[in-house]
Amino acid sequence: MGKSETAALVALILVSQCLSLATAAPLMMAQAGTQASPSAARAPTPAETVAPPTTVAPAEKAALSTPACSVKYLEAKVAGKLAGRKWVDFRRDECGKHETTAVFPTTISPKYANDSDQDKARTKTCADQFTANKATNSNGGLVWIEKDGGYYAECIMRLKG
Repeated sequence: MGKSETAALVALILVSQCLSLATAAPLMMAQAGTQASPSAARAPTPAETVAPPTTVAPAEKAALSTPACSVKYLEAKVAGKLAGRKWVDFRRDECGKHETTAVFPTTISPKYANDSDQDKARTKTCADQFTANKATNSNGGLVWIEKDGGYYAECIMRLKG
């Protein structure tokens, strides 16, 4: 491998790591203004603290894009983890759609059951469950929204029935 190929490979790996760090860490923003006093916070009602019933169900994890897969391929090539596989085999095995399991709510949360907008109630229920799943690593590798799927799409589809 020549110097220019090595430099290009190192640059690709660095860019991929920077992109994965940028998408992994959520953007945090501070809200300016006065702080709410502790007495202003209200205690949640029992209906708000009850979580909706959940189920562990299979879900389809979307395929990686070609550029993302090529970076993954180059990383595996540099690390010597290809095990004799060519690009086509690697892409099929590592980057294609595959099934995973995740925890999904089966009904709209009692906290949002009285909302007049059912779409908003479904979205909030799914968002709460997705956040709860993060703590227990129960999202099955799904991200909230991604092309051709994601946790949001699967969850909404299941709640609509």
